[in-house]
Amino acid sequence: MRVGEQSTDPIDKVLGEVPLPAPLTPEDVRLAVRAVVVHAAEEWPAGPKCRNDGAAFPCRLHRWGRRVLETHGLNERQIDALIRHGNPFVHVPFPFVLTGPTARPAAAPVARSGAGQAPRGPLPRVAAPPVRPGLRPAVARPAAAPAVRPRWPRAS
Repeated sequence: MRVGEQSTDPIDKVLGEVPLPAPLTPEDVRLAVRAVVVHAAEEWPAGPKCRNDGAAFPCRLHRWGRRVLETHGLNERQIDALIRHGNPFVHVPFPFVLTGPTARPAAAPVARSGAGQAPRGPLPRVAAPPVRPGLRPAVARPAAAPAVRPRWPRAS
């Protein structure tokens, strides 16, 4: 069965599809990544089954996770790469933006510096005071701890 097809599993007929959340949140995306990775396909003699619950692949949660990730902006190849990666806790940025060579360049943010605000950007480096070679700084060394008998008797 292909990923987009309707399942013939009896529980799917009773329960139907898991609804998509109306406003997509970062938590929904995290759960969707976990759903597609944990509920991945596993080959059996009778055909592919869900690795987690043994239902016919794709199970309800795998289909829901794919729909959420597609709504979030990932394409089929990216979702398959997430599944191959195998980490259900991999981070997908929210909101998802393409950063590859086909991505459109993002507009540069407008720099606003108001009175009383610290300037943004990298802070300048402050050089350490110069040290003359051959001189070691005077550091007090701690005194050696007095020899103490062990608290517990040794095993013999």
